[in-house]
Amino acid sequence: MSLGKKLRVTKQRQVLLDELRKVCTHPTADELYQMARKRLPRISLGTVYRNLELMAENGMIQKLEVGGTQKRFDGNVAPHSHVRCLKCGRVDDLALSLDLDMEELARQQTGYAIVRHSVEFCGFCPACR
Repeated sequence: MSLGKKLRVTKQRQVLLDELRKVCTHPTADELYQMARKRLPRISLGTVYRNLELMAENGMIQKLEVGGTQKRFDGNVAPHSHVRCLKCGRVDDLALSLDLDMEELARQQTGYAIVRHSVEFCGFCPACR
């Protein structure tokens, strides 16, 4: 997360935010590119990638780097966990109340200054079971 100045919301960034917040499928950059092109036909894939990275660095969105798959993006920046299908790669939100004392325990054991954590569950989605 960037500690610099606040990222300006350009037209391209607003469209990406809108499209990302409309879905709960945790799309890839390529999928967001296809979605954004409906509103901004001249947007480039490079612009989408750059803006998603900048928005993730600035805490506007979450970048999910789930095991062995393409990066996915989440418009929900509130702390929450994810579940990933080992067969098709689908990623869903998981509303569990997790013990935030884990961060303190991690700090005590490692000496790291813990700023966040992520929890990912893996299994097979209903369609792949």
